[in-house]
This record gives sequence, C-alpha cells and structure tokens, in this order.
Amino acid sequence: MGMTEKVLIIGSSNTDMVARTEHFPKPGETVLGGTFLMNPGGKGANQAVAAARLGADVRFVARTGPDIFGKQAREGFEKEGIDTDFISQSELASGVALITVDGQGQNEIVVASGANMDFHPHHIPEAVFDGAAWALFQLEIPAATVQWALSQCAARQVRAILNPAPAMPLGPEFLKGLYLITPNETETELMTGVEVNSEEALQQAAKTLFDAGVQNVVITLGSKGIYLASEDFTGIIAAPVVEAVDSTAAGDVFNGALLTALAKGAGLEQACRFACRAAAISVTRMGAQSSAPYQHELEPFDIHV
Repeated sequence: MGMTEKVLIIGSSNTDMVARTEHFPKPGETVLGGTFLMNPGGKGANQAVAAARLGADVRFVARTGPDIFGKQAREGFEKEGIDTDFISQSELASGVALITVDGQGQNEIVVASGANMDFHPHHIPEAVFDGAAWALFQLEIPAATVQWALSQCAARQVRAILNPAPAMPLGPEFLKGLYLITPNETETELMTGVEVNSEEALQQAAKTLFDAGVQNVVITLGSKGIYLASEDFTGIIAAPVVEAVDSTAAGDVFNGALLTALAKGAGLEQACRFACRAAAISVTRMGAQSSAPYQHELEPFDIHV
C-alpha cells in the first residue's frame, strides 16, 4: 500500500448523552429504568475518529466551547492521533446531543449545537488546507461555512466529499465540482425530489446530482448497503448482515472509512466495500465514536492498491 494522503475533516463536535429505554416516551410520559451513557459525538468528530482509527492522517477543524465537554473532546481527538491544531474555542457552550435509543435500536436525537453554529469562515485559516489531498464535510455547522470551505477546496484541487447530513435543501453552489456526495435516502429525496424506492429511482436521483455538477454519487441505504454511481461502477453494494445494537453514527463510520480508503489509493468501488464493512462492525456496538472499528479489525479486508 502506498502513502496515505492527508485528509481534512471540517465539521461538528458534540458530546452525546444517551439514554437506553424499552420504548420512547410519549409527550408528557416519563419512562423509568433506562441506562445512561455519555460519549463523544458530532458528525464531524465521529468521521474524524473513524478515519483516524482506520489509519488515515487526519486534520480535524471544529469549534468547541469553554467547558468541560470541549476540553474532553479535544483530549479525545489527541488520543486518537488527530491533528487538532485548528480546533478553535467559542464563547458558546460546546455542542451536546440528547439521544434516546429504544429496545429495537432505533434512536431519537435532540441537538443543542452551541459552538458548532458559531463556526464561520474566518475561523478557518488558509494553512488548514496545506498538504491536504481530500476533504470531508457535513452540515452540522453553518451552511455558509461549508460552502466557503468547498470553494477553497476547489481553488486548491483538494477533492471534496460532502455528507449532506442532517437533511436540508442545498443550492447548486454546494454541488458543482464535488468529487463525491454521500446522502442517505431521506437526504437524497430532499435534494433531488426523487423518492428512492427502486433501482430506477436511485439512477434517476444520481443523474439529477450529476447534472448539478457532482462527479460521483453514493446513496446509503441502511442495512441494505449503498448505491454507487461512478464512471467505473454503478449499482448496489450490499452491506454485511449483522445483528444491529445501535445504528448511531453508522453513516459517520461509513464516511470516515470511505475517506480513509480513498486517501490510501483505493478506487471508489473498493473504498465503498471497505466502508460498508466498517459501518457493519459499528452497528454491533453502542455509541457513536466509541463504536468505530480499528484498522486491525478490518485487516482481512485490507485495501489493495
């Protein structure tokens, strides 16, 4: 395997507070007997940790608050070997996510964004882009900041991947020139107006995104796997069948793993197969970042370049 190229992940960092309970409370209802877990989360941070654990050279750019959550998050990233030089501090509280997971492994999430929404282009110095070959973005920070950073990537020939989550309508300025977009079914429908309930519909949705200027499309289909539309391969890649415990951050692990495989020189199809395996391992475990697998767990499926 060749050199791993440096990857840049710009996005959110949250602390997840997770309560497990048999069923979700109805409005006004109190459900007793849950178990509580607190762990680091946030789409950007989850993707950064997933990539770092799989051997990527990650620079993570984010904003945290002046509180214990921000301090713990930063210490956590350093432990994972992530370059944290460009994580800045806001006066607002660090982001938190309140997550309830029911007996079936489904989740409900309320996010208090805090410092993540106080993240603007002037918090991203030009040096952030130095030496980066790939960049990965999500939408838990202000859309204007993502758009600005995407334009910087385009100007510097950094290949940009957008995971357009959480779902929101995106103008053409987000899509033009993107190397890859990785929406789930809900996000795809919101962006393209196509309900992706068949392979024809998936093709149609991908075509809409191609017409908007995206080079490659991956639509994630949960336990069914992913749909890849690229020059070399178009079709569904099935996910390994596993006993799901907690689907939190499966998409983030997928994106982090995909980025890692690409930075190590894999083609898109191979990178997607690798990422599907990484995501499948993550849903068999509780938590967001804590569920991300390590390189040695995927060794039998090493990326051959």
